[in-house]
This record gives sequence, structure tokens and C-alpha cells, in this order.
Amino acid sequence: MPQKRKELNIKGKKLWYLVGLITSDGNLSPDGRHIDITSSDYEFLQRVINLIGIKNKIGIKYGKDKLKSFHVQIANKNFYEFLLAIGLTPKKSLTIGAVKVAREFFPDFLRGLIDGDGSIRSWKHPTNFSEQWSLRIYSGSRKFLEWLDKKIQKYLEVYGKIHRNDKRNAIYVLKFGKMAAREVLKSCYYKNNFSLERKNKLAQECICSRMGWQKSKTVLMSIHDAGVLETQTART
Repeated sequence: MPQKRKELNIKGKKLWYLVGLITSDGNLSPDGRHIDITSSDYEFLQRVINLIGIKNKIGIKYGKDKLKSFHVQIANKNFYEFLLAIGLTPKKSLTIGAVKVAREFFPDFLRGLIDGDGSIRSWKHPTNFSEQWSLRIYSGSRKFLEWLDKKIQKYLEVYGKIHRNDKRNAIYVLKFGKMAAREVLKSCYYKNNFSLERKNKLAQECICSRMGWQKSKTVLMSIHDAGVLETQTART
């Protein structure tokens, strides 16, 4: 009698966060069964294990620059086939394109991506000392970032810019400037979300920042315009 396949006990927002994390920091083994997730943060991986509801051990591995990182492996054929069905593949970093994710869960998928291969950065402008922010999402597949940019434009009405990062061996980056970054982060780092703590902290600092948010060409409606519209609506 064939052995019954196991199902992972994870659904909804938690599932799609995990999919986003695997899309960025995960790897599908060619054996058709194993999925590997890597992180430099041991405690974060332990939280991911608890989120999934498994008891797998965390291993250690070293990258090309002999940098130490941690990884956990999930062995589940059903989940592996689910990932294939929505657009992930072995060696996905170079080949991935569109991912079949419903709009309802897109913010959670996006948060997983940012926690994996995203960068949230702040600095002071050298002349006016205004606080600046940016959000970058990295991928080896330009096709994937083009798809992601279109979805963010459609769902969040903000615009990013894709360029090649020659410092990281043909890695592409989707970059969002100050106001656009805040709108993206506000959509996916909502209250009581599951995320990498240090990136959630940066996201909240960006969202709560109150300096220099007047206008932007990368956001469909500027903060100033939104305030005028809200006032006009209240008066009618």
C-alpha cells in the first residue's frame, strides 16, 4: 500500500510569506522533494521552523566568501509540487518569471521577498539633511523583477526602477525611492506581521517617518494631493 503524503500545516498569509521567503532565500532540490531555506540569522530560522510546525534541525553552511550562514531543509513532496505549480523551479534565481499569487496574499508574499533578498536603507541628505529612504529587491532574473514591478504598480500604485547591479555578478535590482518605499513597506509590514525582526524595525521607522514626504513621481497620488482631496471630500 503506498504511503500517504504529508501536508504542511500552514495556510493563508503564513503560507504566502513562506513562499516569498523561499522565492528569495530558498532553493528547490532537483530530487523533487527537498526545499532549503538559508539565512544568516539563526533565531529567525528557528521562528520559521515554528511557523511551519516542523521539528527539523538547523544546519550550518559556508558561502563562496567563507561566510557562515544557517539553513533548514523541508522534505515534503506535496509542498514541492505546489511550488512548481505556482512558478518556482530548481535553479529559480536565474529562470523564475511570474508567480501565481492571489492579490489577497500578495503583501505577505512581498514581505517574504523583502525579508529574504530585500534591502531597506536610510540616510541623511548631504545638503538639506533631510531623511532619505530606499527599498531594493534583488534577483538574478530580470523577468521576475519586471513581473514584480508590474504587480506592485497594479496593486499599490507606486513605481520602481530596475537596473543591473554589476557589483554583484549580473544581479538585478528593483529600486523604490523614498515615498514609493514607504507605500510598499506600509502595505506588507502591517501590525502583528511575521517577519525578520531587523527588517520589520526598519520598515516601521520608514512608515512612521514624518520628514519630507510632500511629493513623488513614483507614487500615483502624492501625500499633499491626498490631503487636499480628503479635505475637499470632507467639505462636500
